Amino acid sequence: MKNAVVVGHGMVGHRFVEALRARDTASEWKVTVLCEEALPAYDRVGLSSYVGAWDHRELALAGNDYLDDTGDLGNTAVDLRIGVRAEHIDRATKTVTTSTGETVDYDALVFATGSYPFVPPITGHDRPECFVYRTLDDLDRIRTCADAAGPGAVGVVVGGGLLGLEAANALQKMGMSPHVVEFAPRLMPLQVDEGGGALLARLVTDLGLTVHTGVGTSSITENADGAGLSVELSDGSVIDAALLVFSAGVRPQDRLARDCGLELGERGGILVDVGCRTVDPDVYAIGECAAVEGTSYGLVAPGYSTAEVVADRLLGGAAEFPGADLSTKLKLMGVDVASFGDAMALTPGALEVVFSDAPKGTYAKLVVSDDAKTLLGGILVGDAAAYSMLRPLVGRQLPGDPASLISPAAEEVGIGALPDDAEICSCNGVSKGAICNAIAEGAGDLASVKSCTNAGTTCGGCLPSIKALLAASGVVMSKALCEHFGQSRAELFEIVRATNTRTFSSLIVKYGKGTGCDICKPVVASILASTSSDHILDGEQASLQDTNDHFLANIQKNGTYSVVPRMPGGECTAEQLIVIGEVARDFGLYTKVTGGQRIDMFGARVEQLPAIWKRLVDAGMESGQAYGKSLRTVKSCVGSSWCRYGVQDSVGMAVDLENRYRGLRSPHKIKFGVSGCARECAEARSKDVGVIATEGGWNLYVGGNGGQSPKHARLLASNLDDATLVSYIDRYLMFYVRTADRLQRTAPWLDALDGGLEHLKAVVCEDSLGIGAELEADMDRHVAGYKDEWAGVLEDEEKLGRFVSFVNVPEAIDPTIAFDESGERKVPVLMGMPSSERMCTSE
Repeated sequence: MKNAVVVGHGMVGHRFVEALRARDTASEWKVTVLCEEALPAYDRVGLSSYVGAWDHRELALAGNDYLDDTGDLGNTAVDLRIGVRAEHIDRATKTVTTSTGETVDYDALVFATGSYPFVPPITGHDRPECFVYRTLDDLDRIRTCADAAGPGAVGVVVGGGLLGLEAANALQKMGMSPHVVEFAPRLMPLQVDEGGGALLARLVTDLGLTVHTGVGTSSITENADGAGLSVELSDGSVIDAALLVFSAGVRPQDRLARDCGLELGERGGILVDVGCRTVDPDVYAIGECAAVEGTSYGLVAPGYSTAEVVADRLLGGAAEFPGADLSTKLKLMGVDVASFGDAMALTPGALEVVFSDAPKGTYAKLVVSDDAKTLLGGILVGDAAAYSMLRPLVGRQLPGDPASLISPAAEEVGIGALPDDAEICSCNGVSKGAICNAIAEGAGDLASVKSCTNAGTTCGGCLPSIKALLAASGVVMSKALCEHFGQSRAELFEIVRATNTRTFSSLIVKYGKGTGCDICKPVVASILASTSSDHILDGEQASLQDTNDHFLANIQKNGTYSVVPRMPGGECTAEQLIVIGEVARDFGLYTKVTGGQRIDMFGARVEQLPAIWKRLVDAGMESGQAYGKSLRTVKSCVGSSWCRYGVQDSVGMAVDLENRYRGLRSPHKIKFGVSGCARECAEARSKDVGVIATEGGWNLYVGGNGGQSPKHARLLASNLDDATLVSYIDRYLMFYVRTADRLQRTAPWLDALDGGLEHLKAVVCEDSLGIGAELEADMDRHVAGYKDEWAGVLEDEEKLGRFVSFVNVPEAIDPTIAFDESGERKVPVLMGMPSSERMCTSE
């Protein structure tokens, strides 16, 4: 049996081992892998996700099945040596000497050494507060320094490319205030143009970054108080910081190859041909350390291609490097950015079609041939939803006018418009035809397609296209909530209800697998809240909640919270208004009347929330639950009590309805409207539940909503008396809570419901399923068990202890929170955010 020695065990080295093992059916090769790091291969692309969880297991690559759970060898075909590096290579004797002093023979040697971060030779670059951003160990060291500096300390990132912005995001997650210094005139200069870069800078500035473009870093010295750094920029400005992270590019890790006499590329990297072979026929190079015909590639997709080529060559094949797709799609701090093909329009005669919508924060550019028929490339910033359809069209004839593909009124190009050879997964080189063939041969769900083709197993950007291909092939998609629960949300609801399960841990042990995720935990938390009167911060329930529910308030753009007391039907006494005013004055809060007829108070720090709530609760008010997936408001006009056109008491009905359904946890937020006549001043037909007065009673409308995709509610029943109206709403809401999908509002739920409105009428009005009394009883139990969530915190010392900015220093105030009160209204100030920016918050 021949031995292949792999030097390096990053993502590409791991991919090579997987590819060789999968193809070597005759067991021609055994593999020795020298892994210098203390951990086997992990997802370096997702490095920033390590911050917060600080669990390296979350980044472990799937397919490391040549190790068992204890880290010992699970397959003798692979000898993975953790923490062992190659020190010397003797090509004459075909041996590698390791850091342990051992000599390993090879028949084939594969360099997978990757790259190392470039650190500019700036004065002070070697200070202990200076770091690079490359490995888990790097992040652990940065974390130690950030923790020592304390919350709000400034961190500087040198480099505003892909990795630089990822590093800035990581610093922000650690509680720091990041500054990004980029020598080019814009961020991500290799991926986006001037227009896209300008929007990107504005968007990340709004999210708390301070951006310095068109300047370099001149020197790094100890600052005056000796407790940090003074970073001097080329324009003469100085940034006082606690630490600095270099992210100014990478260089191929080619030292070992140079030392053993292998030829290097002009700009570094181990020179290889299209078969990824060096001048020595027994030595190969893959990934970032390879210079394929003189060019090194820093993305994972071409690295994977080189790994596949060498695996094929070792087994007698003649595979060649197919070229590199340098397309990029990622989410930086929540901002979508995509670049593909000839994004900079370098092709002679290329034309550019651009749509920029600054208010919406989107920028889209297509680069087309001089006859506007062939797509050459493009850039998407702010909204990259079109990427998965546009990228496979690069080099192909467009299905229509290029402007129609990216304009605000664009019609979506269907997956059927792509030819079979169009590449769907660029990371793994998987075509539409390959995916369709896998589906035709029995791959009936996403997991099966990923397993058969490797599509979607790296960055995941192609998953929407794979799902579309499954749907187009007539495959019924799994309704599994997530990888941890094979059941749908509706099925889990029935399990919880039938078994009286009261904790997430017991539910997942009996009916799921693993430890859960950010999808299933909030869903189960909502189901548990919908089926009992327990406080959402009781016991392990607290750890399941989303950010807003975690603190019973809406987090705003600068980390403060808004407080919205309930005002049933829009009613509020004079005494309560006075208390709201006094609270806003005493705590320095900005106040605004919402679209739901309530008063919102902005700018509260987390540790101030209980004190604010106490004063409101003492005045007879309670939580308005503006933070929850629950009933928000019941909007009303003044109705027959005051209005000469009113035919029913709309205020009284609105107050009764809000007091009945307050606190009801549901798959998504719920809004009501009650109008006292057909003039519809309460806009009831744009609500999940709309009630409009008639001479004979009330008309009930359901399934409406405003927002980005407004939908008119539809008439469910007419001329109802008060009691029948309430019973129908009880049934409708509980049927929705039981059967809707995760985060599904009533409008799409009704659209997706088998039988649609007619079926809903049968269930609610005719009790066709025989569950009407059961649904009403469930609602009665909710009403009887309702308790104000703010009051529940005020009565519990343990819950009160959660409301601090810093757990380890509970008395500390977050120093990063600031406001600008120089204008007409108080607004939050973010690092680098111009004072003219204004928040937009609505109910």
